[in-house]
Amino acid sequence: MFVTSVSGVPGGGTAGHDVARGQGRHAQARQPKARNPAVQAQDAPETALFSRWALGYAGERFGQPVAVLLAGAVTAAGDLGAAGLRAAGADLTVGLVDDDQPVTQAAQGSLPRLARCVLGDLRTVPLPQRSFDIVQATLLLERIEHAELVLDRLVGALKPGGLLCLQIRDRDCAAGFLDRVLPGWTRRMIWRRHRPGRPGPHPAVYERVASARGVQSYALMRGLVIAEQQPLGGLAGGLRPAPRGYLAAQKAVAALSRGRLTAAHEELLYVMRKPENRFARIL
Repeated sequence: MFVTSVSGVPGGGTAGHDVARGQGRHAQARQPKARNPAVQAQDAPETALFSRWALGYAGERFGQPVAVLLAGAVTAAGDLGAAGLRAAGADLTVGLVDDDQPVTQAAQGSLPRLARCVLGDLRTVPLPQRSFDIVQATLLLERIEHAELVLDRLVGALKPGGLLCLQIRDRDCAAGFLDRVLPGWTRRMIWRRHRPGRPGPHPAVYERVASARGVQSYALMRGLVIAEQQPLGGLAGGLRPAPRGYLAAQKAVAALSRGRLTAAHEELLYVMRKPENRFARIL
């Protein structure tokens, strides 16, 4: 059994592509050139980076099918710019997968775009090895348990030379600390201001890998190459305005922690490449 596709279009595929036909953007290991205006217009601020790299990746493989896996589909802002890739002539398949927490199940029942999303324990959901060109995990690692094991499975599903796009809320920033300690009504208010219309907030688990140091250590240990990194929120900006006083609270936490918990950002975007060993034997 493979991950079912939910790009919002009927259909399916084979191999690691038991996914529905759709269109999204791909990224490349080298810095991509100019962006497609059609893509730029529809990108949410926090996904513009992923869309740019996705478009470059798909452009280098023009005429070849490109398989995308959206892990954490409920918290994803989009599908890597499907319309822009479609306009550019990309042949894309998109698979959607997420955990089975109550908030995720409720979102699937209310959002048509998630109708075919596979929900379940991400440690056991079938993810065929080396089947996807791009794997995007959006605001997923900080809300699940066994996050490093899940990340291992996502990297295993990525083809050599493929792209891993991560968006995380940083455990080691002031906003990450506040997300763990604030009452539920405050977390809901912050979530709705930052991400209006998206299901949430989700559980605040924040294992070690859901941090800047955790991701960098993980990439080093797994041989992944960080191609680009971008901060969001806090003093870095880039997110929708939060409730009044939220940034001041982050600055206060940063001061009280003597800089251990930074207010410089709330989230981090990473584009990583899985190196392609041309001499490796595929078993």
